[in-house]
Amino acid sequence: MTGTHEADRTENTFDELDTVDVASKTPDEPQPYAELGLRDDEYAKIRDILGRRPTGSELAMYSIMWSEHCSYKSSKVHLKKFSEKNPRTDRMLAGIGENAGVVQITDDLAVTFKVESHNHPSYVEPHQGAATGVGGIVRDILAMGARPVAVMDALRFGDAEHPDTKRVLPGVVSGISFYGNCLGLPNIGGEVVFDPSYQGNPLVNALSVGVLPVSRLQNKNASGLGNVVVLLGQKTGKDGIGGVSVLASATFEDGDTDNRPSVQVGDPFVEKLLIESCLEMYDAELVVGIQDLGGAGLTCALSETAAAAGMGMYVDLDRVPLREASMEAHEVLASESQERMLLIVSPEKVDDVLAVAAKWGVLATAIGQVTDTGRLIINWHGQTVVDCPPGSLADDGPVYNRPMKEPNDRALIAADRAETLPRPSTDDELRATVLRMAGSPNLADKTWITEQYDNMVGGNTALSMPDDAGVLRLDNSGTVGSGPIGIALSTDGNGRFARLDPYTGAQLALAEAYRNVAVTGATPIAASDCLNFGSPEDPHVMWQFAQAVEGLAEGCAQLNIPITGGNVSFYNQTGMTAIHPTPIVAVLGVMDDVRRRVPMGFTNDGDVIVLLGETYAELSGSEWAWSQHGHLGGIPPAVDLAGEQALAAVMKRAAEVEHVSAAHDLSDGGLAQALVESVLRHKVGARIKLPDHADPFVWLFAESTARALVCIPRGHEKAFGALCEEHDVPWTPLGIVDSSAGGIEVVDHFAISTGELAEASEGTLPGLFG
Repeated sequence: MTGTHEADRTENTFDELDTVDVASKTPDEPQPYAELGLRDDEYAKIRDILGRRPTGSELAMYSIMWSEHCSYKSSKVHLKKFSEKNPRTDRMLAGIGENAGVVQITDDLAVTFKVESHNHPSYVEPHQGAATGVGGIVRDILAMGARPVAVMDALRFGDAEHPDTKRVLPGVVSGISFYGNCLGLPNIGGEVVFDPSYQGNPLVNALSVGVLPVSRLQNKNASGLGNVVVLLGQKTGKDGIGGVSVLASATFEDGDTDNRPSVQVGDPFVEKLLIESCLEMYDAELVVGIQDLGGAGLTCALSETAAAAGMGMYVDLDRVPLREASMEAHEVLASESQERMLLIVSPEKVDDVLAVAAKWGVLATAIGQVTDTGRLIINWHGQTVVDCPPGSLADDGPVYNRPMKEPNDRALIAADRAETLPRPSTDDELRATVLRMAGSPNLADKTWITEQYDNMVGGNTALSMPDDAGVLRLDNSGTVGSGPIGIALSTDGNGRFARLDPYTGAQLALAEAYRNVAVTGATPIAASDCLNFGSPEDPHVMWQFAQAVEGLAEGCAQLNIPITGGNVSFYNQTGMTAIHPTPIVAVLGVMDDVRRRVPMGFTNDGDVIVLLGETYAELSGSEWAWSQHGHLGGIPPAVDLAGEQALAAVMKRAAEVEHVSAAHDLSDGGLAQALVESVLRHKVGARIKLPDHADPFVWLFAESTARALVCIPRGHEKAFGALCEEHDVPWTPLGIVDSSAGGIEVVDHFAISTGELAEASEGTLPGLFG
C-alpha cells in the first residue's frame, strides 16, 4: 500500500492492493457486484460467508464460480433426476460431477467421453471459439487419465442463407478442423443443422472420447497435507478473462457487440505436448490429483480441487508464469488461457514432474501447497488477497428453483398438425419432393464441412461420417490399435421435436443416438448430454428444461444406460427470442469385434433391402413439413424405447453372424432420405417396391422411430427373418441392391438417377459457403 491511503482509494476494488486486511478495515466500500452478475442477496451471502466484504479478487472469483455456467444454479434441482433415475451399472468408474464419465469395457480397459458447449464464444469469434471448445473438452478427457482418441461435434446454425451464417459457419468449421487436426485426433462424426431459431445463437457442442487402463484412472482431489500444487502448460495471459464463464451466463442482445469478454486463444501444438507429458506422468504414478483449467481458469481449478478433498490450499500467485507483467491478481485468477492443467504432486516427486515437463518442452511451476486449514489462501505481492473456504466457491453457490410455466401457445401448436398439410398427390410430385429434400440444407451432403476434418488420422477409424456412428478399434494397452474390440459413438438432437414437446423431444434425441450406435452392431452402454436452452429467467424456458431432463432421465432408465455426465448451456437467446430447446445426446457403444461393424450404404448387387420397424403417418416436426412448408406444429413421433432395444438386439446378433452387409437408421427425411444417402454413399443403386397397402407419401417421408434400412446378403433372408421374429421386430422386404438401376427406382411410382441425386445433394453447401 506504499503511497496510498485508505481515503484515497477509488471504488474500483479490482486493485492489486485490495487485500484481506484492507477489506476487513473498509466494510462499507462500494463494490461492482451487480456489474459482475451477482444479485443483492448473492452478494450478501458472500459477505456472510467471509464475515466481511470480499476483496476485489474474491469478488471476481465468486462472481465467476457463482455464474450460471460454473454453478449450475438454475439447473441443479432438475439435474438431480439423473442421479435418482440412473440405472445401476458395474461399468461406471466415474460419473456426474467428474471432469468426464468413465465406463469400464473390459477387465483392464475403460473409456471416458463427454460433450460440452462452446456456444457464445463461437458466435463472438467463430474460429477461436470453436477451436478452444475442442481443446477444452479434450483436456477434460485427459484429466481422467485417458489418452484422447477422437472428437465429434454437434453444430446448429441460423438460416443457411442468412449473411451471418456465412460468417459464423466457416469460422466454426475451420476452428474445429484446425485444433483437432493439429492434435492428431480424428473427427469421426456429428451433425449440422440449420434453423432460424439459432440465428445469433449458434450451438457448438464438442465431444471427445478417450481410452485408459482401468488402473490409470485419475481424480481431481487436492489430497495429502503438504502436497505441492503445480501449474502445467501455457503462460497465463489476458485472453479469455471473463470468457466462457461470463459469455455463457448472459443473454445476447441484438447488435450487442460491445463489452463482451474476450474469447480464449488456443495453441493445439502446446496441447499435444501437454497430453504427452501428462500421460507419461500418469504412467510413472507422479500425480496425486489433476484438474484442467477451462472455464474460470485458476479460480475453478484451485477451488474445485481443494473442495473435492476437503482440504485447504495456499497459493503464491506471484509464481504463476505470466504473458503480461501488468496483470492484476483478479486477472490471473480469472484468465481462461488455454492448454493449462493443475497438478497435485507429493513433494518427493516434484522434481520428477518438472523433469518430465522439461522433456516435453512444457512449462511447469510449483505455485502452492495443500494445507489442513480448510481455507483457500492466495497471496499476491506478499499480501493475502484471497482467504475463503474453497467449498463456498465450488459447492455452496446459490441454488434456484426458478418459476416454470408451460408455454401459452403449446395447445395451439399441438393442434396445428403437419399431417393436414398439402402433400404430393402424383408420382411426379413425389419424385420432385425427394429431390428437393435431398438438396435442402439440413439433408444435403455435408462433405464440404467434413472434408475439412481429418477422420482417418491415426489409422484406427473403422467408421466415420456419413456413417451412422463413428467407430474406433482399440487394443488392451489402453490406446487405439489393432485389437478386435471397438467403440461406437453418435450425437443426436432435434430442436423441432423438442419445441413441440420437450419431454418427448429429449427421448427422441436419446433414441436416435442409441439407434445410430446400434445399427453399426455395437451395444449401447452409456450416454452424455449437452442441454442447450434459452434464459432460465423465462418460466417457459425452465418448463421446457425440466421436461427435457425428466424425459431424458426416464428414457435412460428404460434403456438401462446411465447418463455419465454432461453440460448445461443456458441464455441461448437474443433479446426475448430463445432457440428451440435443444438437448443433444451422445451415446457410447461397444463391440467385441470391430471387424464385424456394419457400415452404411449399398454395395453388393443382389442384397435384399429390408425395412425394420413400423411406419405410421407421423409427419409433425418432420423435415418434410419444415423444408417444404416452413411448418412447425403438431405432436412429434411417438417414442418406442422397447422397440429401440429390440432393434438393437437384432442388429447386434445380425452383425455377429454376418446377416447384414449394411444398415442405416431412419430419422430426418424418413425412408426417402435413407434411400438417397444409401445410394449416394457408394453410387450404387436400388430397386424397391412399397407394400401394396402402403401410402407412398407416408412410407417415404414419415419419421416414425425404431426403424432402420438394412441390406441382407442372399441366402441369409430366412435366418435374418427368424432373428427379427425372435425379438418381435417387424421386417418388410422392399427390394434389392441393383447397380443397373442407376439410382433409386420405386417400382410403379418413379425413378431418380444417381447423377440427379448427386447434383441435388452435393452442390448445396458448396453453393452456400464455398
